[in-house]
Amino acid sequence: MSFASMMKDKIKVLKSDGQESSELSASVQSKGIYLMSSSVLIEPNDLIQRKMSNGGTETFQVLDPGFHEAIGRNMPAHYQMKVKKLGLPETEKAIQSITYNLNGNNTRVNNDSTDNSTNVVKINNDVAEHITMLRDEIKRLVDSTEKQNEAFEIVDAIEGQFESAKPSKAVLNTLINSLPSAGSIASIGSFLLSCIGG
Repeated sequence: MSFASMMKDKIKVLKSDGQESSELSASVQSKGIYLMSSSVLIEPNDLIQRKMSNGGTETFQVLDPGFHEAIGRNMPAHYQMKVKKLGLPETEKAIQSITYNLNGNNTRVNNDSTDNSTNVVKINNDVAEHITMLRDEIKRLVDSTEKQNEAFEIVDAIEGQFESAKPSKAVLNTLINSLPSAGSIASIGSFLLSCIGG
């Protein structure tokens, strides 16, 4: 019987920094977990979650990863982990202590919870001031209400680019070029474009 045929359990590795492995085949025993793979780094205090066929989930804390290098062709590099099975309160506490590192505006993580947060996005004061100037110039220079509304939609999209985590210079350039052509609008657009690096 091959080792692979004994790996009937499906597990995931949860790292303390919030990373989660893809599903792996393993063998979960009462005193340990055997993983015939070295594709993921397992360290002490990582969590192992086992999905059971009945819909339940078991969580284990790694005490000793027990990594072993390959032996010949028949025994690949693998883990013989010593683990501690966590009860429900311990599992919730362990999962809550995972740190998620997020970047950008309005990023969040909800783990089986309702999001009641309020996000405030601040953009550079000069940019905000020039976007207001852009709206004022459109009101002053564009006669048709329909054309004004179209231009305001473009300005909203420009503002959205500045509020996003990674504004695109190409998208901004296209948006600015689709504004009504007037000297003051074009110069404000040029300033806004210069605020994006790259």
